[in-house]
Amino acid sequence: MTVAFFSGKRRRAAAALGAVSAGLLVLSACDKPTPLATVTVGTDSVHTEAACYNDGEPIKESLLQGCLTKKPAKTIKVALDDKVRIGVDPEIADNGWTLLFGGQPVEQEPYKKAYRTIPGNAFFSSQTGEPTNSTAVSILETKGKRVIGIWHFKFEKES
Repeated sequence: MTVAFFSGKRRRAAAALGAVSAGLLVLSACDKPTPLATVTVGTDSVHTEAACYNDGEPIKESLLQGCLTKKPAKTIKVALDDKVRIGVDPEIADNGWTLLFGGQPVEQEPYKKAYRTIPGNAFFSSQTGEPTNSTAVSILETKGKRVIGIWHFKFEKES
């Protein structure tokens, strides 16, 4: 009787060890999540992972145009008198990041801080000066002249 008890105990120990090993193997195969970008307007906040990200390495030129034209996954309402707060993970800020409104760059040099505030009315005029009701806002993480990651948001004008 004692021999059977030990062999059952050993089987349970071996099964537990196997389950732990299998769990670690599954976790090691998981992709590392991309850094996050967050937009906050008042008490509303949305965040997203990158639409395109190559684990901190430059995105291939052949993929870049497709990445830039992806539809935004997250939408947030913005009134003209709101303050829009945009934040990125520190690793994005270390490289530098640039904003695009409607696919057009709005600044000359990459921004190197993790957080900035922009007035809501800055997002709702077209290149022709006509008012718009929504705009696509993209964040490009850059390293020199190379694009490392792209995040997309849609801003809708709140009436």
